[in-house]
Amino acid sequence: MKKRILLLLLFIVALSSAYAQTATKDTAKVVPPPPFVSMLGMAPGPLTMTPEPIKAGSIYISGVASALAQAQTGVYPGDKPLQSDISNAQVFIQKIDGVFQFYLQVGAYSLPDLGVPYMRSGLATNAFYGVFPQGFIKIAPTSTFSIEVGKLPTLIGAEYTFSIENMNIQRGLLWNQENAVNRGVQVNYTAGPITIAASYNDGLYSNNYNWLWGSVTYAVNATNTLALIGGGSTSRTTISTPVTPLYLNNEQIYNLIYTHTSGQWTVVPYLQYTSVPASPLLSTMQNAATYGAVLFVSYAVPKSNFTIPLRFEYINSTGSAAAGAPNLIYGPGSNAWSVTVTPTYQNKKFFARGELSYVGAGNITKGAAFGPNGTDNTQSRALIEVGFLF
Repeated sequence: MKKRILLLLLFIVALSSAYAQTATKDTAKVVPPPPFVSMLGMAPGPLTMTPEPIKAGSIYISGVASALAQAQTGVYPGDKPLQSDISNAQVFIQKIDGVFQFYLQVGAYSLPDLGVPYMRSGLATNAFYGVFPQGFIKIAPTSTFSIEVGKLPTLIGAEYTFSIENMNIQRGLLWNQENAVNRGVQVNYTAGPITIAASYNDGLYSNNYNWLWGSVTYAVNATNTLALIGGGSTSRTTISTPVTPLYLNNEQIYNLIYTHTSGQWTVVPYLQYTSVPASPLLSTMQNAATYGAVLFVSYAVPKSNFTIPLRFEYINSTGSAAAGAPNLIYGPGSNAWSVTVTPTYQNKKFFARGELSYVGAGNITKGAAFGPNGTDNTQSRALIEVGFLF
């Protein structure tokens, strides 16, 4: 062991001497700093954060300002057929190197989402995660091991929480079964092509710490990745708020996600299973489950700033109202499918994208689906979102 340490010290001294000699001969050469890699989760395109954010010492500052306009059919009571809103007004502050790191996200946002009423940013910010939606401390003693504590982004699913993070403006039907932000602790470990993460948290932001989950990601090669994610609540709770739906906060959830990137193409299929138990505490007399599948396809048009993402998805639920099953979609035993296309343009910091989406529902319970009376089987939407990533 002493011999290895001595050899390592000699190597470092030799390397330092060689560097000093090179710097003396050519002082114009400067070793560039490592590239900025944001802790903000981003889907594999089409939007990208600025590679050169504001830098203050070892702290990076970036952000987003965006607005959207939406037209829709099958309007829910209290929603509007036409409306515009601020979709993001957020700042991201982070330290990404060293043993002590952190991430802080501050601002207002809306969470546009397929198949549910649109909640304006002023209401959504207060009803969901507040003006400080995500933020955590990260302790990274090595390059392969780290611990995060705070308001963490979920490990579940292939879509992130905020509109700019995803291929589409609106999150999808499967995302409606998932959590988005949780308070807790997460441990990460990387061994070659395998990355493992485990988390103890409060599930769907319940402030009741009874959720456990984990993920295993295998980087097959430079273009293919496979991830297995699973977990759920370890006990029953009766907490019910806009951000903590009663049944979903008591569920188990599992994902299998495959990601392929090649040239202009990105393809991400994933499968999802959830289950909610029968429980007198939840007033559910029958177990219920959902089975879902999604296919994301994104094509970057060559020699242009345009990308065309598509999303296709289907979800089915089990159980019946007569047997006392919980409603997980549009009534017990209902199903739904959707298609979404989101042509996107980004030129440096500016981006603009349009979106057309269609949702169809089957075996609905009257009053639980679309339209003013909850009896419509379909909903169509058209959106435009423009903004700056700085």
